[in-house]
Amino acid sequence: MAQDYEQFIANIKKKTGIDLSLYKEAQMKRRLTSLYEKRGYRSFQDYFIAISQDRKLLEEFLDRMTINVSEFYRNGKRWEVLEKKLLPKILERNSRPKIWSAACSTGEEPYTLAMIMSKFMPLSQVQILATDLDENVIARAKVGLYPERSLNEVPDDMKRKYFTKDGSFFKIADEIKRTVTFKKQNLLADPFGGPYDLIVCRNVLIYFTEDAKDILYKKFSAALRPDGIFFVGSTEQIFNPGLYDFETEDTFFYRKK
Repeated sequence: MAQDYEQFIANIKKKTGIDLSLYKEAQMKRRLTSLYEKRGYRSFQDYFIAISQDRKLLEEFLDRMTINVSEFYRNGKRWEVLEKKLLPKILERNSRPKIWSAACSTGEEPYTLAMIMSKFMPLSQVQILATDLDENVIARAKVGLYPERSLNEVPDDMKRKYFTKDGSFFKIADEIKRTVTFKKQNLLADPFGGPYDLIVCRNVLIYFTEDAKDILYKKFSAALRPDGIFFVGSTEQIFNPGLYDFETEDTFFYRKK
């Protein structure tokens, strides 16, 4: 069984460029085993053969692997800190800040950033890069249609201004959509570009091993300009920020030295 999974990891890396060995093994193995059993396969080997031949199965595998749980203004108090305390400082340094939402899933995060930025400048001046590994979720983000539960934390004024009801869903306004450029990206393998004034990467790093996190923190740090802000999820505190040239600016916010 262990060998079967190792071979699967090697095959997937060749086929997609994704290195599953950088994810926590027990978690990933459990998730993928239940997926292939549900589809009627008996081993990782059988499953790999199937996903090599069936585009839909491959897409489902990628979707499952990239854990998409997202909502607007998730952990609202943190977004408040960004809006009230940190963005004014960022805008003092750069009136057209360079912003990146990494591992953006179905788009709630970059669109939240755009709504917050709309309080500081015309939306026509807001530019946000949003990246994810999964083309499926990027396609869904571009459509901009969300179930009601995704909007639980959205302030009422923002909900009225930027969402319209569409059947049992809510559609986000085109003027918000236009502020975000979506791109496919593998965080571990691809270059980051920059320098950014703000990088948001939340509720993704928990799925990586400590070694992979170390690589990513270094890459994020290198992609920020001095005094740039790195915003992580509420289970992703960096315990030794100094190692990456970060200083703690607030809970779950780190400033590049």
